[in-house]
Amino acid sequence: LSGPPFTHQQTPCKMVYYGQTSCEQDTERYLDVVKYVFSSYKKEVPLVINTMGWVKGDGLLLLIDIIRLLSPSHIVQMDVYDWKAMAPLTPEYVHVTPGLYTKGKQQAKCKQMGTSGAEAWKPSEGEGDALAPQYKLLYVHPEFPRAGVAGEARVHSGILRDMSILGYLGQLQTPDIGAVLPLHSLVPYQVPFSAVALRVIHTDVAPTNIMYAVNASWVGLCRIPDEIRCQTDGPVLLTQTPVCDCLGFGIVRGVEMEKKLYHILTPVPPENLRLVNCLLLGNIAIPNCVLVGQQGVEGEIPYVTSDYNYSI
Repeated sequence: LSGPPFTHQQTPCKMVYYGQTSCEQDTERYLDVVKYVFSSYKKEVPLVINTMGWVKGDGLLLLIDIIRLLSPSHIVQMDVYDWKAMAPLTPEYVHVTPGLYTKGKQQAKCKQMGTSGAEAWKPSEGEGDALAPQYKLLYVHPEFPRAGVAGEARVHSGILRDMSILGYLGQLQTPDIGAVLPLHSLVPYQVPFSAVALRVIHTDVAPTNIMYAVNASWVGLCRIPDEIRCQTDGPVLLTQTPVCDCLGFGIVRGVEMEKKLYHILTPVPPENLRLVNCLLLGNIAIPNCVLVGQQGVEGEIPYVTSDYNYSI
């Protein structure tokens, strides 16, 4: 818990590749992913849910949805120095506040009993507190300046994400500490077009351009429940992004159009690769140093622009 994530990577019990660093563009699929992953929780061990730092506007509403959905026993809310914009997430607050997709419980509506005006006012039926969330709020207010400065957090998270990707790719290296092999010297797996379905998560790509998009890209190696039925020799393109198990990640380091093969580098063990039947391409880039820092490359580097006209 105390070290940076790239220093202690482990294979998750359940993982979905969302494919974007922010869920702002597709909050509905984000909630579907949360439900899918949470459905595997067996309640035999404590579960810590690390929520996003997006807590303004729709981000706060989405957080309220997630609290309703997952029913935690405790919520730890960390305020930041001299910033009072966010209300304490008390059970009462979450109970009455509408989320992005869930409705808040309205304050008890009252109706008058009888016509004399002397009857007591009572809450209308079904408006009690029976469904109020039951959790303990632990409110932490750190007393140091510049905690949670948004711009810095974005830069730091980008660096940590690159470090995590590099740490993951480090599994491709031999245990010999002395030699670091460039990725282009490693032997990739050959995967027939017809063996895996393909989907670009974050944007629409014309089928004629799909191979340009996938080549030299970071992909999630996933398993969809449907069998891949390919009438031709591929590629197999999905029309919707599936919510499915992700078994690991890889780099498509080449596409061989003549033999209809993807060349994929991945540290995922072969027994797990046999289950993979779907490649998901998201908005996660391979760190620049992987592309520009490879030893032994002469001349121009593919997919890297050095002469760029900034006046365009």
